[in-house]
Amino acid sequence: MRILGKTSFEFMRYRRAALGVSVLLIVVSLISLALRGLEFGVDFTGGTIIEVGYPEAVELEPLRERLAQAGFGDAQIQHFGAARDVLIRVAPNESVAQSELSNRIIGALREHDTVTLRRVEFVGPQVGEELRESGGFAMLYALLGILIYVAFRFEHRFALGSIIALAHDVLITIGFFSVTGIEFDLAVLAAILAVIGYSLNDTIVVFDRIRENFLKMKSEAVVTINKSINHTLARTLMTSLTTMLVLLALLAFGGEVIHGFTVALMVGVVVGTYSSIYVASASVLAFGVKREHVVPAKKEGADLGGPL
Repeated sequence: MRILGKTSFEFMRYRRAALGVSVLLIVVSLISLALRGLEFGVDFTGGTIIEVGYPEAVELEPLRERLAQAGFGDAQIQHFGAARDVLIRVAPNESVAQSELSNRIIGALREHDTVTLRRVEFVGPQVGEELRESGGFAMLYALLGILIYVAFRFEHRFALGSIIALAHDVLITIGFFSVTGIEFDLAVLAAILAVIGYSLNDTIVVFDRIRENFLKMKSEAVVTINKSINHTLARTLMTSLTTMLVLLALLAFGGEVIHGFTVALMVGVVVGTYSSIYVASASVLAFGVKREHVVPAKKEGADLGGPL
C-alpha cells in the first residue's frame, strides 16, 4: 500500500476485527458511564472557582493540606498553565456566602505564602443543573437535525450508516472522559458537538465517492466500497493530520482552560476518521447495499426512440 498516490488497501477485509474493537470500546464506555459517570466541572455542578498566582513555582500537596485544615478538604487543586498559577474548585456550600468562602480560602493560603488573587467565579447549583440539561438537549437536537438531513441526503442504508457512526463517535468520546476522569465541562461539550460535525463531514465525503463509483463501476459492493475509501484516503489523512497538528499545539501551549476541549477534539478526530471507514462504510455493506440501490432505475420505454 502506498500512502501517496493511488492506494489499494482492502479495508473491508478487516471490518469484522474493527467491529470487535468498536464493540469493546462501546461496552467499556457504557460500563464506565454506568459505574463512574462523568467528572462534571463547576459549569454543571455549581461551585466556586478561584485562580491564584504565586511569585514562584509551588507544590500542590502542601496547599491541599492547608485548605483541609481550614475546612476545605474537598477542594480540587491543580496547576493552571504555569507551575506558579493554581486553580481551586470548591463545591457549593449553602452555609457559607460566596465572598466569605473565597476570603477564607485566600486567607488560609496567605498565612504561609504571598498569594495574588486573579479571579473568582461562582456558579449556583441550580444554574449548573440547567446548563447540564441544556447541554444534553443541545446534543440530542444536533443528532436529530443530522438524522433529518441524512434522511433526505442519502438512500436509507447510507443514512443509517452515518447515524450509527455518529452515535459510535459520541459514545466513545464521552466514555473516554468517564474512564480517564478528565473534567467534563461546557468546553468539552462544545468539542463533542464539533466532533459530530467533523465525523459527519468525513462520512459524507466517503459516501459521495461510494455513490459515484457505483454509477461508474459494475463491481461487487465490497470492491466498490474499498476503491471509494482508497480514493478519499489521501484527503482523509491530510485533513486529520493537519487538524491533529493544530490540536497538539493547543494541547502544548493552550493551557489548562482549553485542555479538556483539546483532548475531546483529539479523541473525536481519531475516532471519527476510523468510524468513517470501519463503522459507516462497513454498516452500509452489512445492510446489503447494491448498485441498483444507488443507480436510478430506467423508466420503461426510455431506450425507445421518440415519437414518430
